[in-house]
Amino acid sequence: MNSTKNSQFGSAEIRWDLSDIYAGPNDPQIEADMVRSRKLAQSFSARFKGRIASLSAVELAEALAEYEAIVILINRIGQYVYLVWSVDTGDQALGQLMAKSEEHWSAVQQEVLFFELEWANAPVESAALANDPLLAEYRHFLETERLNQPYTRSEPEEQIMSQLSLSGGKGWHRYYSEVMSKAVFHVGDEEMNQAQALNLLTHPDRERRQIAAQAISETLVDSAHAATFTFNMTLLEKASHDKIRGYKQWISQRNLSNQVADEMVEALVSAVSSRYDLVARYYQLLRQQLGLDQLYDYDRYAPLEGAEADVDWPEAERTVLAAFAGFDEQFSATAKLFFDRGWIDAPPQQGKMGGAYCMPMTVDSHPYLFLNYNGKMGDVMTLAHELGHGIHAYLSRSQRQLQMDTPITIAEMASTFGEMLVFEHLIEKQPDPKVRFSMRMKKMTDTIATIFRQLALNRFEHAIHETRRRDGELTSDQLADIWMETQEQMYGGEVELRDEYRLWWSYISHFIAQPGYVYGYAFGELLVWALYAAYKESPAGFAERYMLVLRSGGSDWPHALLAPMGVDLQDPAFWDKGLGLIDEFMSGIEADAKEL
Repeated sequence: MNSTKNSQFGSAEIRWDLSDIYAGPNDPQIEADMVRSRKLAQSFSARFKGRIASLSAVELAEALAEYEAIVILINRIGQYVYLVWSVDTGDQALGQLMAKSEEHWSAVQQEVLFFELEWANAPVESAALANDPLLAEYRHFLETERLNQPYTRSEPEEQIMSQLSLSGGKGWHRYYSEVMSKAVFHVGDEEMNQAQALNLLTHPDRERRQIAAQAISETLVDSAHAATFTFNMTLLEKASHDKIRGYKQWISQRNLSNQVADEMVEALVSAVSSRYDLVARYYQLLRQQLGLDQLYDYDRYAPLEGAEADVDWPEAERTVLAAFAGFDEQFSATAKLFFDRGWIDAPPQQGKMGGAYCMPMTVDSHPYLFLNYNGKMGDVMTLAHELGHGIHAYLSRSQRQLQMDTPITIAEMASTFGEMLVFEHLIEKQPDPKVRFSMRMKKMTDTIATIFRQLALNRFEHAIHETRRRDGELTSDQLADIWMETQEQMYGGEVELRDEYRLWWSYISHFIAQPGYVYGYAFGELLVWALYAAYKESPAGFAERYMLVLRSGGSDWPHALLAPMGVDLQDPAFWDKGLGLIDEFMSGIEADAKEL
């Protein structure tokens, strides 16, 4: 599996050390913690069940502290198991441990879910306790839990839904992940995993890109039945849950968890989709620069000369840390912990999940980063992206566990801001105007992928949820038709999407793992364009305010956390400001192209 190539890029030995959590998958402490968490949950239930609405501020603070201790313990177990499983999804013993962990999580959740139900449904006068000074460290958690009141059901019903989730959404996600992780992509004489094959779409050799795209399409044909069935089961379960809970739209639950109104998301969708002309302008320019008569789907990420040089792991580390230090020394020092202390798993390998993620862990631990590093500049940006998440998660440990995590409205801000810092750092270091032009073109490629492509994915996801609810189970061809329609709308005729591209919806795991998530990338990227412009215009004190936002975690509403940064998330016109900045950036690229 390209082990020689991985060694060349220096990522082969970059494996995380999870011993801070458990000694290994067979550590008896895992079972001991499962037993302990069940006992804590039973004790918590015995003390507080049926009493939440009548507790005093002192008693509620005690209940929250006990509940929080249970959450920390079951999260530690579940997060550790997911970490070890995601790097080797084909290991049956790890699969068994994954199932055991999820069953344990469900059992404990059923024991303690009365707490959130009783609080969400408590009388208004009881809910006013959230503003008591004794509960200041839990205020926002208590506020957001009250939002769930219209959508909660009786405790027995909630317990049933929790139990059935193991054989529903969670089960299908695990099955889908294992199918995709085991897939082998035959690119010429080489066998690759998904991450390595997708990486070749950035190769400067067009024939190499075409061969890689063909290999991806052929492998997706082999898994099409499994993917289609998994998608349908996910869509059905989501529709069933939404009906039981009474959500108005398929996206409403996601918006609620993101602490944003449906109207704000609709404004984002409308604003971005109205500027698909920027995508068309970019691909028209890319086609001209590549000297091609027609761009095909395998040309979308084609680099210009100087934009996609190989970058080994040590250079990637130096680049990111230097860029972060130029913004703030503490920001960079926090990132360095991930490299120095073994908190990153970098190399691609067979059986490892594709993509990248940051696992935030708990307040008494630290985050870990999961990567598939292939030695390209895009991988450096992914490293910066996940480190942004990691720094955010590390600093937000100053909050209580129940207010540590952030909705994607804030979380993707931290990651994309990290990318922007690295891009600006590389541009400033580059003396050759032609290479700088190529780098700006690459940045525009990434911006399109993060904003416009993710919005197109949202439109695909919206359509399949709505169609499934209206017409019933979808065939592979129906899914492919919707995929092609929503993709073609974005590209505006500037990219020819071949028939072989029709199944490319099937490898995108977010649709299965986190329905409704993808618009958060567009949300975060547009937010960062506006923030970065403010930073360049007025850098004094910006880093301090930004770091304060990161430390604040999820302790307040997103619009309140960002208000000191000069951002008004409640203004629908906010999205137009970010899109205007991207328009200016694209106009600058077009002007440079004429000069060069």
